Amino acid sequence: MGSPEFAVPSLRALAAAGAAIPAVVTQPDRRAGRGGRVQPPPVKLAALELGIEVLQFESLRDDSVQAQLRSLRSDVFVVAAYGKILPRAVLDIPRRGCLNVHASLLPRWRGASPITAAILAGDSVTGVSIMELVQRMDAGPVISRVETPILPGDTTGTLEPRLAALGAAELVRVLPGWLAGELVAVPQDETAATYCSLISKSDGHLAASMTAGRAERAVRAYNPWPGAFVVYRSERLAIWRSRLEPAAPPAPGTTTVIGASPAIAFAGGWLVLEEVQRPGGRRLTGEQFLAGERGTLEPVVHLA
Repeated sequence: MGSPEFAVPSLRALAAAGAAIPAVVTQPDRRAGRGGRVQPPPVKLAALELGIEVLQFESLRDDSVQAQLRSLRSDVFVVAAYGKILPRAVLDIPRRGCLNVHASLLPRWRGASPITAAILAGDSVTGVSIMELVQRMDAGPVISRVETPILPGDTTGTLEPRLAALGAAELVRVLPGWLAGELVAVPQDETAATYCSLISKSDGHLAASMTAGRAERAVRAYNPWPGAFVVYRSERLAIWRSRLEPAAPPAPGTTTVIGASPAIAFAGGWLVLEEVQRPGGRRLTGEQFLAGERGTLEPVVHLA
């Protein structure tokens, strides 16, 4: 059970390991992109390539859907970023239960956006947890965790495929022992749990309350989606790369030029813009953007 790119390595790893996969359950095809074309989930494409039956349901709560899942006679449902909560009736279908490949070191960052949350918080390390699913969000006992550092330049876009590959390898490593009852899942420490939620498009709007360090992390955390941005000359200005210049600048939102690039003031420093994009335009280096402004910036940008 999975939908986005994150789930594809787990599916391929299971298939390569010789697992008998009777079906892949994924989200329905959705409209996406600028043209609004209907596009299949990446997992569907991978499953069809592997010759595996694909099941796409709007809801897992229908009796007919649950009957179809029971007919698969599965030992385990493996879940990786499926995108829907599994109801109790579905959790109870497979003989040994349901396993989840979760992109954090549980109990840290339970929820829908653990990779983004880890970068935004300034965590130096993250990883993947292989866990048993229960009805509470990401609260089930953990079979194993595997760590990886968050590098200084990491974005959600660069970190996610590393975690997907890491999770896939760990899944096929521990699955046989767990199915045989040789590996026992350990309950999470509830007192150490932290949470993250779904990200909305507006979350990318850099806020006046941010420190410069958090603003720099937000640029990386919201890359590729929804993209960090400020409002400049009444337009959304997307920020794809930036660096931190520690200082004691003026009020948040004030602009200046540092080197050959534009910079925005936040508490504790300047956010130097290294790559930006106007609506409908191509991505520009900070120097190219400044050249288009003839070397002079508006005195302030609009922050959230």
